[in-house]
Order: sequence, then C-alpha cells, then structure tokens
Amino acid sequence: QVLLVESGGGSVQAGGSLRLSCAAFGDTDSTYCMGWFRQAQGNEREGVARIDSAVSTKDADSVKGRFTISKDNAKTTLHLQMNGLKPEDTAMYYCASAYACVPGVGNANDFHYWGQGTQVTVSS
Repeated sequence: QVLLVESGGGSVQAGGSLRLSCAAFGDTDSTYCMGWFRQAQGNEREGVARIDSAVSTKDADSVKGRFTISKDNAKTTLHLQMNGLKPEDTAMYYCASAYACVPGVGNANDFHYWGQGTQVTVSS
C-alpha cells in the first residue's frame, strides 16, 4: 500500500500559476503510474495528466500546453505545474497511483490509491 499526500493548492486569479505536489510513502511498486485528477462540484472526477516510471506522460486535451506533470529524480514526489489557469480549472485536485498505466490519461477506475485532495480555485 502507499500513502499519497498532496500539497500546493490555493486561490489564484485567472492567468496565474500554481504548483501541486504529491509525496508518496510506502510501497513504491504501486507508484509505477501516477496521475492527477480533478473534480469540480457536481462533476465526475476527470483525469488531468499521468506519468509512468519511464517518464512517459499523457495530458488531457483541456490542459495541454498549460499543465506539466513531472516526478522528482527519486520518483517519490509527483508534481503538477499549472500555468495559465482559467476559472474552469477550479476543482479539487487528487493525486493517484497505480501498478501500471493505461495508454491514455486513464479514468478513476484505472488507479488504485488516492490522496485526500487539494483545492484549486481560480477567480476571473
């Protein structure tokens, strides 16, 4: 099992930037694939980006060119650099991990472990 702890959320004006981080503690086999999801109020949880241990990444179309997913060299901390934020990016952001990645970003059912979430609010 793995414990995922997110940090870095907050409030920002449109056009601003935030950097989310997710520290992983425990079974690193279950962090081969790590990703970020978000869930706005009243919406389903959607995949934002994911990265595997070979540093291959996939991004959702809605964030391409604005968000960048990365891992640190020890591969125990996941990051999401968010630039050019828009009000529609407002959501609770979750870190997730899995033993393997699917070809695309994936959906919530493709991931096994979840963090507690961190709120991102973008005002216009």
